[in-house]
Amino acid sequence: MSAVVSVCRSCGAGPLRVLLDLGLQPLANNLLSLDDLAKPEPVFPLRLAVCDACWLLQITDIIPPVTLFSEYVYFSSFSDAMLRHAAEAVAGYQRDQALGAGSLVIEIASNDGYLLRNFVAAGIPCLGIEPARNIAEVARRQGVETLCRFFGRGLAEELVLAGRSADLILGNNVFAHAPDPNDFVAGLATLLRPRGRIVLEFPYACDLVEHVEFDTIYHEHVFYFTLTALRPLFERHGLTLMDVSRLPIHGGSLRLTAARRGEHEVQPAVAMLLGEEAGKGVGSPRYYEAFARRVQDIRADLRRMLGELKSLDRSIAAYGASAKGSTLLNYCGLGRETLDFVADRSTAKHGRLTPGRHLPIVPATELARRRPDYALLLTWNFADEILAQQQVYREAGGKFILPIPQVRVIESAK
Repeated sequence: MSAVVSVCRSCGAGPLRVLLDLGLQPLANNLLSLDDLAKPEPVFPLRLAVCDACWLLQITDIIPPVTLFSEYVYFSSFSDAMLRHAAEAVAGYQRDQALGAGSLVIEIASNDGYLLRNFVAAGIPCLGIEPARNIAEVARRQGVETLCRFFGRGLAEELVLAGRSADLILGNNVFAHAPDPNDFVAGLATLLRPRGRIVLEFPYACDLVEHVEFDTIYHEHVFYFTLTALRPLFERHGLTLMDVSRLPIHGGSLRLTAARRGEHEVQPAVAMLLGEEAGKGVGSPRYYEAFARRVQDIRADLRRMLGELKSLDRSIAAYGASAKGSTLLNYCGLGRETLDFVADRSTAKHGRLTPGRHLPIVPATELARRRPDYALLLTWNFADEILAQQQVYREAGGKFILPIPQVRVIESAK
């Protein structure tokens, strides 16, 4: 079941202004087995809207988190780029925040422990909070203490009563998943020690709009944040945005640092980015008006290119059985009539079928072995990493097609 929301889940204003309708979509990480094909596959509307009061981008049809996250197929450790990113971030936190044996670091949505294990190795106490049972168990086996729960104010209060408030709270690519942002931010404020800091990373809504990254829209991603939309949300709960930086990861992300009001100096980067957003017109409908048309153009261009290649009897596969790939494949109507298979590094996905289009998922090594003429790169946000990993395929003449921000072919590496 999904719940349709017509008012903003941050400030309560309404009605929301619908910007883009991606049609009926399956749950993006609901990979199927062959036996599942005999059963109906649930699909839900996927629509992006904006609040005209606080300018928060959000989807209108909400799936309960327990349906989405109790079992999960995304393991961060399968990405070399994510492992490097986590190690570099942890080194920076240790350097800048004087963390030691008396500190406590808590990560929300800690996945398989890919980030916290760096703190474990450094002897800094840490706790992961991860709602997916299968992934939490992997983290525990790697020596990362992990609580299998959903995060919110209630859990934060339990932890504080148990003496486990945090010096540093981390949340990488989780904030956008929380359907009640006020409960989530209230939980952060509750859990934080007086001089502590909150550091959140999430895809940046301006990059979504300006680079036409529509495939990052799926039911798990309830929100798409700008600094303009976040400032009133954090202030509502006694928190101040004290620093922000832009990151290239995931097609463009923000790393946001927050703290209790008055506890730390606010860095100039906050005012600078707020000024940039104001200059772009983030707080007006005009900024968002062309987005839907540009999305439709990408769909038309991609279908045209793939249709022409098939008419020339070229073989085409895809790379990256990702959630963003599910949105793109289903919105563009691309299935077995066009694509032979999807290759992916994650062993948890091998032998499964993609949501909606039911493409078989095979090991990444199959790309070089089967040698399709073209591979549609669904995980374009890790393009550099994947192009390097697939050097053998490229040297054999294989070409990658990148769909975002415009459809283009990356020639073979001969």
